[in-house]
Amino acid sequence: MKKAIAIIGLTAVIAANSQAAAVTVTLACGAVGQELELCKAGADRWAKKTGNTVKIFESPNLTNDRLGLYQQQLAAKSSDIDVYQLDVVWPGLLSQHFVDLKTKVPAAEVNQHFKGIVAANTVNGKLVALPWFTDAGLLYYRTDLLTKYGYKTAPKTWAEMAAMAKKIQDGEQKTNKSFTGFVWQGKNYEGLTCNALEWVVSFGGGTIIDDKGNVTINNARAAAALDAAASWVKSVSPAGVTTYGEEEARGIFQSGNAAFMRNWPYAWALGQGDDSKIKGKIGVAPLPSGTGGKPAATLGGWQLGVSTYSKNQATAISLVRYLAGPEEQKIRAIEGTYNPTIERLYKDQAILKANPFFGSLLSVFTNAVARPSGPTKSKYNQVSQAFSSAVSDVLNGKSKGAAAVAKLSTDLARIKGRGW
Repeated sequence: MKKAIAIIGLTAVIAANSQAAAVTVTLACGAVGQELELCKAGADRWAKKTGNTVKIFESPNLTNDRLGLYQQQLAAKSSDIDVYQLDVVWPGLLSQHFVDLKTKVPAAEVNQHFKGIVAANTVNGKLVALPWFTDAGLLYYRTDLLTKYGYKTAPKTWAEMAAMAKKIQDGEQKTNKSFTGFVWQGKNYEGLTCNALEWVVSFGGGTIIDDKGNVTINNARAAAALDAAASWVKSVSPAGVTTYGEEEARGIFQSGNAAFMRNWPYAWALGQGDDSKIKGKIGVAPLPSGTGGKPAATLGGWQLGVSTYSKNQATAISLVRYLAGPEEQKIRAIEGTYNPTIERLYKDQAILKANPFFGSLLSVFTNAVARPSGPTKSKYNQVSQAFSSAVSDVLNGKSKGAAAVAKLSTDLARIKGRGW
């Protein structure tokens, strides 16, 4: 009955909105993979239902660049963008600029989303945004090549992955000099923070900063994790991996030039597209574990928030509710492998047919490791930049793991000293 009420309530909002004077709202969409295409399509469906118009603001691919642009718009109290697409780690940083949706959206509608993601979007009791899709890091691999080289299953540890990648790489390079073993996000940006957090946690090295705000990165296991990753560069990963974002890694893997790839779920649908050279040859597994640890996947995902500077807040809220609702989340899951934030959709047969691994890897998504944005609040961006820069130095041979985590610990303590 509660689900029915929520759906009826949303339908009523859309219907009421369609009877009011039509307005134009601007929606900031990402452009990684199929993001922009699916965002436009969803906005068009809402516009058709309501009689309003949606103008799309195309955001930069890299999360750091997107955040910088958003901060400029919000600091200027600009009304140019009504609805923002927000990373899961941004609510604490940007909460003051967004409408509290807690009193604007029925509780039953909010409660259909994963509790942990709703909590991540709640700052001091304020619901900053509605969850749109969730993410967690995954290991993609070439099923045909694992079989060709005598492997029956995906690697369970990073050491196994490196050994398998080297064997496959050496064999494939006899006929394809461009082939490499493993591609991932090594550029110094938020994507590297996500990758490196997975390495550190999987080695039992903690989460950089714990839930109480204590800096924990300066330990031997964290150092070992960074040194292990550095050993892949110019060995089973190309030298250029330290400049790769999501799309650079996907481009190499999808063109048939890599055995393994770390990426987000969106890469599945694209890899199975008609233009993909590896269609039907892709497997997906949890990321490997390190010595003394267990597999870890960084929690990602995006939400939709309404700017307090919007001149069309009610209409913008209607758009957010529609896009974050089950109908749109199902479409996005089937067409673009965007993980729903509504748990019941993981039992939807159409979604599972399009994304077979959603069911088997559900625990990866529900137990993903959060970046320390909660305890660091408004200082998270500084913490993340310090972390990714320290990791980048190790990957590029400028530092060893032990020295890097020791220096990083001092830098983070300094940031903490200014309050978080």
